[in-house]
This record gives sequence, structure tokens and C-alpha cells, in this order.
Amino acid sequence: MGLWNLYFIAKIYLASIDVLKPIWWLNLLFALALLVPLSRRWQSTTRQVLALVVAFALMYRESSLPPIGYVLTQLSGLAGFSPTYLMELARRVFKPAMIYVPIAAILIYVVVNRWIRVTTLVLLALIVFPLWQSMGALIAKSAGGQQYATGTGSDEAAANANANANATTGSYDDQLAAFHLNEKNRHVAFFPMSAIPSAQFDIIIIHICSLSWDDLDVVNMRDNPLFSRFDYIFKNFSSAASYSGPAAIRLLRASCGQQAHKDLYSQAPQDCHLFSDLAAAGYDVQFLMNHDGRFDNFRGVIEREIGPAGLQPISNEGLPPAMRAFDGSPLISDYDVLARWYQSRLNGEARPVALYYNTVTMHDGNRLPNSNLTSQQSYPVRLKTMLDDIDRLILLIQHSGRKAVLVFVPEHGAALRGDAGQVSGLREIPTPRIVNVPVGVKLIGLPTPANQAGHSVVIDAPSSYLALAQLLSGLVANSPFREGAPAPDQYATDLPQTRLVGENENTVTMKTPEGYVIHTPDNVWIEGKP
Repeated sequence: MGLWNLYFIAKIYLASIDVLKPIWWLNLLFALALLVPLSRRWQSTTRQVLALVVAFALMYRESSLPPIGYVLTQLSGLAGFSPTYLMELARRVFKPAMIYVPIAAILIYVVVNRWIRVTTLVLLALIVFPLWQSMGALIAKSAGGQQYATGTGSDEAAANANANANATTGSYDDQLAAFHLNEKNRHVAFFPMSAIPSAQFDIIIIHICSLSWDDLDVVNMRDNPLFSRFDYIFKNFSSAASYSGPAAIRLLRASCGQQAHKDLYSQAPQDCHLFSDLAAAGYDVQFLMNHDGRFDNFRGVIEREIGPAGLQPISNEGLPPAMRAFDGSPLISDYDVLARWYQSRLNGEARPVALYYNTVTMHDGNRLPNSNLTSQQSYPVRLKTMLDDIDRLILLIQHSGRKAVLVFVPEHGAALRGDAGQVSGLREIPTPRIVNVPVGVKLIGLPTPANQAGHSVVIDAPSSYLALAQLLSGLVANSPFREGAPAPDQYATDLPQTRLVGENENTVTMKTPEGYVIHTPDNVWIEGKP
């Protein structure tokens, strides 16, 4: 087989470290086809050309990369990236080792092949290695018992779904079906706000692109002072999505349980829309961004999902850009945007406002002015600035004498660390590192601050948007700013729990007692790697 031996040796190595999932019988057939003697030169040339196509297609199919059809649909989005960002992405994917390792392998092969019949060993390995893998899987299954076998049928799982939303018995398909069925029946109701002016407050929801607990750990900023100032901290919050559009829809539909990804693009009941519920409770709903929202029609998604029909974002015209986004468009400083809005708020009507604010300050590919830093190198700089900006907003509201509930909720992580099968910045597989995000809530304007000496109410239970909606519902119905209000921790009592289930168009991840599993585009479940 000549140099084709290196192709199969590489596959065996990648399979041994669990990077590739080879279809062994196809690889064996491919190898045998390469061994068939051909008498004419044109036949050999044609076979080599076809073999290159087959080799690429087969290896792509065996990798953890998304289906090629999905990749093609994303090309229009890539075309919107700035040239600088495309170069940065290329440097992350292509490493020097991709050049010198193959060269070294070819040189070693040329020497070894003189003394050893490498083709014979490769054919033998293509037979023995999958047998050895199968035997190891059988031993592991026998040792592990039937914990993840198809122990209950789909009907039984569906029947038990309401009893335990986080059930970890039955097959993974059954568990996922039970999860979605249970979520369809969950809903948070909102009631009118207090009629007493002194008990009324604004709600400011800051939706942040690209920030997870893992990202905070990577840049050593988990102990930033802002987090100690929150009155409520969700330590185990699932954003359920790893892309901005789906994440925004999930937040804006927070009043209902977690929907399957495919259902996000179908119409939802009106009482699932968080801001519609807030409008019905007496709030004036407003919408603000620090970007133009054109990429992937993000602005259109918000306008469609926020609830009140015809709502348009407040203009940022006249504010200077603080940096350039991944697509080359200008981004405004978070404090500049929010401070000007708040000043306008102070000069406006007294009716409480519910604001949805979206920021892409932390998005991958953003560039600081007059800086040669890559977006990953500038991430801690941008993060500190954004957190300081939010801290400044809290002080601004405090000094105004008004009352507000500020909600800090990221869309998803930035994937700074990367995952097995995903380079840094890639979020196609919504792993726990990406969807486990820091969520904080600050009560601004209490006569006696609820969070004294940094004693936040910590919610450790697995949670998601429904718990956040329940917390807001309780605060709206029974204002913490009124005289005789309950203690802050009482608002966080019995919040609904939600198992970590991350969902994208082609991939689902699900938390298990041992870690997490991934439902691949091939409709199989595999163990996720930490």
C-alpha cells in the first residue's frame, strides 16, 4: 500500500487515544481495495485520486466534526468574519506539528519499510485492534452492570418523567425523552407588581455572550469583586445552548421549561415569554444592545421573541466605539450604553422598566483598538473592563436613589480551554465547560443591603432559566423593597431544578453521575471527556 500505510497507522493511533471512531470494516475494505493489482497506469492514477477522496470523506465521517452539510450551511456566517479573525482561527487549527510530524513519519516509514513488511502489520492491526476494542467494551459493560442499559422502555420513561425530572435510570434516549416531556409541563406564573410606588423596582437583565465558570477559571477571575456583591449566585446554572441565537430564545422563553432545540424555532405560548409576563405584571419593556445585531440576524431573533410586538432596540447613535467585533462592526462600551440609557430612564416616566440588554464584548474574535493582542489574549482585559462596567452601573443606580434588580446571565461560555475534539473557541458540542455559566442577581436600593460582607445566597442545585424566572416572579409578586419583606434567602427556597442538558442542532450533551454523555449526529451516545 506504500504511503497509505501511514494513513491507517494514524487512524489506529487516533482511535487508541479516543480522538477518532473508525468504521473498521470500511477501513479494511479500503485497504484491500488499495492492494488490488492494476496493470494500466491510468487505472492506478484514477484509483489514487478516488482513494484521496474516499480517505478524506471516511476520516471526516469518523471524526467528531459536525456533518459536512451543516458545515456548508455555516459558510455564509464565516464569510462575515473579519480577515483578522479568520487568520486567528486558522492559527488555532493549524499547528506546526501538523507539518513536521507527517514529514518525520514519512522518513521513519521509508527506513523501517526496508526491513519490515509494514503492509502486513497494518492489515493485521485493522483486524486485531477492533476486536481488542470490542473485548474491552464487553469487559467494561460487564463490570459496570446494567446502569446504562436499556432498562426501561420509552413509554415507561415518559410515564415516570413528572416524578423525577433528573432521573438517571434507563437508556440515555429514555432519559432525554423523559427530560423533554417533563419540561413541557413546567411553567412559572407572574403576578402584578406592588401598587405601592416605594416597593416598585426596575429589572435589568444583562445577557452576556461568551462567559462560563470554566472561562473564569482559565483567566483566574472567579474571585472578581463583582461576584461577591451579588445577592444571589447560581453556581450550577445551565444555559442549555452554546450559540447566541438559541441562548437568547431560551432566556426570553424562561417562563416555561427547557425546549428541545428544534422547538425553539416554532411559536411558543405567549405565557412562556418572560418579558411578556413582565409587561403583564406592569413593566415597560425595553431592549438595548452594544452592537448592531446584524450578524446571523440576532436583532431579528430578539424582536420576534421578546414578547411585546413591534419593540425596537434603543439606538446607540453618537456613542464612540470601544473595540471592533469579530465581523469588523463597532462595539460600544457597556458602561457608555447602559449609563446613557439609565440617565434617559431617570428623565423618563416613573413606571418601572424591564430592560433586556445584550452585550457581545466578550465574543471571540473581538479586537481592542491599537492592540496586537489576539481575541484570546485580550479576553481577560475585556472581561475585567466589562465586569467593572457592570459594577459602575450598580453604583450609578445606587447613587440615583432608585431601586432595581440586576440580573447577570451569560448566553454560553467562550470555550477558552477547548474540549476533546474541539479546538479553543469552537462550541459545536455544548459541553458542561461551555453551558455551565455564572448567574448573579443584585438587589439595588434596599434600606439595609441583603448581601452584607459578601454573604450571597448560593444556589448550588442544578438550575436553568426556569429557576431564574421563578426567582424574578417571587421578587415581583412580593417586593423585597417593601416594609416587612421576607428575608432574601426565602425567595430562593424550592426553586425548580433542571438537569444540565446542552442542545445544538446536531448534538446533545447530558450530565450523568459520572460526568456527561454526548449524543452525536450519528444518533449514538458516547462518554464525554473531562
